[in-house]
Amino acid sequence: MNLQNRVCLVTGSNVRVGKTIALTLSEKGAKVVIHYRSQKITAEETADLIRVKGKDCLLVQGDISVKADWMRMRDKIIEKWNKIDVLINNAAIFYRTPFFEVSDKEWYDFLDINLKGTFYGCQIMGELMVKQRSGKIINITDVSAETAWPAYLPYCISKAGVITLTKGLAKALAPYVTVNAIAPGTVLLAENYDETEENYLIERTPLKRVGDPQDIANTAVFLIEGSDFITGTVINVDGGRSLS
Repeated sequence: MNLQNRVCLVTGSNVRVGKTIALTLSEKGAKVVIHYRSQKITAEETADLIRVKGKDCLLVQGDISVKADWMRMRDKIIEKWNKIDVLINNAAIFYRTPFFEVSDKEWYDFLDINLKGTFYGCQIMGELMVKQRSGKIINITDVSAETAWPAYLPYCISKAGVITLTKGLAKALAPYVTVNAIAPGTVLLAENYDETEENYLIERTPLKRVGDPQDIANTAVFLIEGSDFITGTVINVDGGRSLS
């Protein structure tokens, strides 16, 4: 699939990794849909970076854990461009949750946003793609889905569910839609990480550095343009960290 004039929705694309993915797809000629939940200002800033280069984009707001919001976003995209070619489920929450201190709210927040939100996106947009007989879905998971970090178990479990969802949908949406996942390692440090934690992560990574959001964006471009014969696959982009 060539990205030129393809309609691509990237959730959580107002900041961080999602923003880099959105800007990269736009540079490749895609019509990008920038999604945000509450940070409208940062979404508009991302849109400005696209429009200043003469490219078109669309802003959509929604809570991905709410199915009705997905349907509203779908309708807004169809109204403007009459199709959706690519969905990248990037939006997620991440923070430390010591096991014996996990609250009900924290548990359900991780499942609702990271897993249910991705499920709804695949369901709503995937149905449209099947009707179009064309489409690509890329889910952003995490290397911790398989290695499991004890202080982040609700997060790890939610991302493990995304991998199972990816593999199941690769079968369910075939032959018209490919569904793959990207599992980043550390490409951006959490805002509350200190130098000690950064050095610990670097030491455990064979390539001895933190990655860059562009590494994830480049992998997304590969899954869209590089091959139409890849589905149900999880690509680790982690500097080898998952090997340890």
